[in-house]
Amino acid sequence: MAETTEESDVTAGALTARLPLLAPGAGPRLTAALRGAPRRIAAPPVTDRAVWDAVDRPTRDALLRRAADEHTRPAPVLRASDWARTFRDGVRTAYEDQARALRLRTTLFVLAAVLTGESAAATAPQGDTPNLDAAVDGLIALCEATTWCWAPHDGHTAARGEVLPDPDQPYLDLGAAEVATLLAWADHALGPHLDQRAPGVRRRLRREVDLRVLTPFTTRRDWPWIGIDRPADNWNPWIHSAVTAAALLLCEEEPERAATLVRLTAEGLDRFLATVPDDGGIDEGVAYWWHGAGRLLETLDLLAAVGGPGLDARDLPVLRRLARFPHRMHLGGARYVNTGDAAARLPGTLPWQVLHRWGRALEEPAVRDHAAARGRAEIPAAHPEAGLGSALTALADPHWRAARARQAPGGRSWLTAGEWLPRTQVLLARERPGTTAGLTVAAKAGHNAERHNHLDVGSYWIALDGAPLVIDLGQPTYTADSFGPHRYRAWPLISAWHNLPAPGGEGQLPGPDRAARRVRAELTAEGAEFHADLTAAYRDGLIGELTRTIRLVRTAPRPHINVTDRWSHAGGPVLLRHILTGEVTLGGAGEATVRTAGGRALRIGWDPRDAEAALDHRELTDPLLRGSWGDRLTRLTLTVRGTGTATVRFERAH
Repeated sequence: MAETTEESDVTAGALTARLPLLAPGAGPRLTAALRGAPRRIAAPPVTDRAVWDAVDRPTRDALLRRAADEHTRPAPVLRASDWARTFRDGVRTAYEDQARALRLRTTLFVLAAVLTGESAAATAPQGDTPNLDAAVDGLIALCEATTWCWAPHDGHTAARGEVLPDPDQPYLDLGAAEVATLLAWADHALGPHLDQRAPGVRRRLRREVDLRVLTPFTTRRDWPWIGIDRPADNWNPWIHSAVTAAALLLCEEEPERAATLVRLTAEGLDRFLATVPDDGGIDEGVAYWWHGAGRLLETLDLLAAVGGPGLDARDLPVLRRLARFPHRMHLGGARYVNTGDAAARLPGTLPWQVLHRWGRALEEPAVRDHAAARGRAEIPAAHPEAGLGSALTALADPHWRAARARQAPGGRSWLTAGEWLPRTQVLLARERPGTTAGLTVAAKAGHNAERHNHLDVGSYWIALDGAPLVIDLGQPTYTADSFGPHRYRAWPLISAWHNLPAPGGEGQLPGPDRAARRVRAELTAEGAEFHADLTAAYRDGLIGELTRTIRLVRTAPRPHINVTDRWSHAGGPVLLRHILTGEVTLGGAGEATVRTAGGRALRIGWDPRDAEAALDHRELTDPLLRGSWGDRLTRLTLTVRGTGTATVRFERAH
């Protein structure tokens, strides 16, 4: 295959052009179509007991137990001093973790109030409606917060040279989007019972969403995340999804305003679609797929539900390719190819029903089956961590409930022999299709200015029986420096902690021109091959040429993976790094073994005449990295002197 680069085949305005109700002159028809929009939402209000009483008992019990446990804990407190820490010592999690906990607590109580159907008059004694009252407390606590914005994002505060937010200058970011979405869905789901139990609370919810989200969205049209002066990233669908939900759920008495908001969000989503490569890949990895493409799919579901065919763009070809991306990157269980900041282990709280719904609608069995299999791995059919709207939609979806209740199919339709995304430049190949058993290899090319980028052009992953052993660390805990000029001071992001060569001990450099060249991949019945020229990813003049070839060989006598690096004019020894998880031991000359607690063992071999081997260990203190990899990682470094080629072989240890 010829060299490829990230490229979209989505023409400008493809989404809006697909929707008749957004055509020029269709404004009155769009306004009319949005009248009564909340009544057509798939998740109905709490008063529709036929839907909510049909929720399966295990899910209902699990959510109500969590709510009961949450009642025993004090509510999270949002402190000004914690918010200011971003500017004082770079710590952003002190505030953001509390804000997330408050949103989660409130979401949980809303779900519990919906499931139980609690209702009482405003004057009824305290204690008659514990979940409903707790939900109101959480909603009002969010309304009372000075800001919904996360401190590192608040450009207004930074411009003033202050360390505290100004409520008169709300900044529309991901944090504001999250709260607005929660308030909009809570108003929709509990509306009749809120009117009865806490008259006035819905007016307050709408006021705050208007002041902090809807008005800033319409009055300022140069928000960086819209994608006017730079390519749109996952902020675009993340925030546009919140605005769309608020417009449809909170503006039923202002259909003209709802129509204006929907038109603007569709135009904004068009800019995100224009950045999607024509292979449907997301360079941020599967974990970030959910916050970008996943939010887009949920938003399009919502528009189609309320507007019918006139707002249904789900047949746009790129959406089919986007929906395929998660299962194409599946290693096994909760493990996925984790490029950039994506976590290696996906949490068990994702809204898999979104992909299941799209797999059904698009008649994509692999999309549907993968989503159903991942959903069956969790007891509840919905998780508050996925967001209130996602959770309500999952609970109300009879197809999703039925899919989770059915016996898992014997085959795994999504585990193909190999996947090659030529624009995203990511390869995945398996020893045996249809199963995670045996060896799986993944490799990436790309460039060092990708979204959530690590310095990792040419790095690779190797899994055995679905468990990654040659790994990418993924996202560490974010700080104020994570997206600034000091980003690559974080050690998990530099190439020395990826599976890469280091000519003369030097690592790769950031920048869009620090890219792989002459990238090609081939998938055959016998195996797979990936080739890339990595020279440009390093300092100019550091090395004459550096190429990497990765081959999976399926045939007898023993399936294996070879990684071959070739170079010229290195000007010093070339270090070959391997980041490993498990118990690593150096054996005889030219051999190391990686063993896991589950008994898997991977043999790593090389010619001892070419290289000297050394191990060093890294204790993990970051909570996100520990959650993925445990307490410690090992780095195997092969130091190659003199020669211009080296091959490392990976196979199951017997």
